[in-house]
Amino acid sequence: MPSLEAQIDELWERRAELVPGDADTGRVVLEAVGLLDTGQARVAELAPEGQVVVHEWLKRAILLLFHQSRMDTVEVGPFEFADKIPLKGGHAEAGVRVVPGASARWGSFLDRGVVLMPSYVNIGARVGANTMVDTWATVGSCAQVGANVHLSGGVGIGGVLEPPQAAPVFVGDGALIGSRCMVVEGARVGQGAVLGAGVILAASVPVIDAETGEELSRGVVPPWCVAVSATRRRAFPGGEFGLPCVLVIKRLAEGQRHEKAQLNEVLRRHGTAV
Repeated sequence: MPSLEAQIDELWERRAELVPGDADTGRVVLEAVGLLDTGQARVAELAPEGQVVVHEWLKRAILLLFHQSRMDTVEVGPFEFADKIPLKGGHAEAGVRVVPGASARWGSFLDRGVVLMPSYVNIGARVGANTMVDTWATVGSCAQVGANVHLSGGVGIGGVLEPPQAAPVFVGDGALIGSRCMVVEGARVGQGAVLGAGVILAASVPVIDAETGEELSRGVVPPWCVAVSATRRRAFPGGEFGLPCVLVIKRLAEGQRHEKAQLNEVLRRHGTAV
């Protein structure tokens, strides 16, 4: 019997021939996505050297699930949903708190101690233990959010399904993402880092050290630092304009927790907040 990965890859190669609702195809696809739902597998991970390793076959399994599934109507109390993918269940047994108004799609994984305020977690995403997903925050498809993270109100963690080789967003353990931040296009936030409110972090956005002016990366906030939204001057034929960047304003000692009063003072001095 070919491995599950080989079976998914074979189905993907002949996806144009597949008939939605086919039982044999459905069995293979559900088994693969079920590994994501239970946390036994993940769409992507960081190698010891820091590079992102994407398990493309699992993203293909998700795309095949959409292809094979039919629309269905689900009624939950006064609410009605029409979708191809059901919602997750068994939250109490999993040790997860889900406040009314929150939902997570089947095929996402919520580790023990996760709290979902009215928010949304999409298929393929992984949310680590004891992480808070605050009100109106969104965790997009295949995003990888670590343990003990706080996604503040209105945060958008971008998703990516296609192309299958594209890397998802990573948020490291212990990070604090301020209100209304957007982290998209496979951007990465390091372990223990803090993003002030309203930061837009995408793969093309420069991350700059405020002390030296050095561009540290594009789309990657280093571990154990505090970063805020800023602009950099650029001249165009029509005039000089400010283009977005992310500014690292403080370095934290490795393992240093974010003492709230001190953190708020640092951010206030730079005209921002969490």
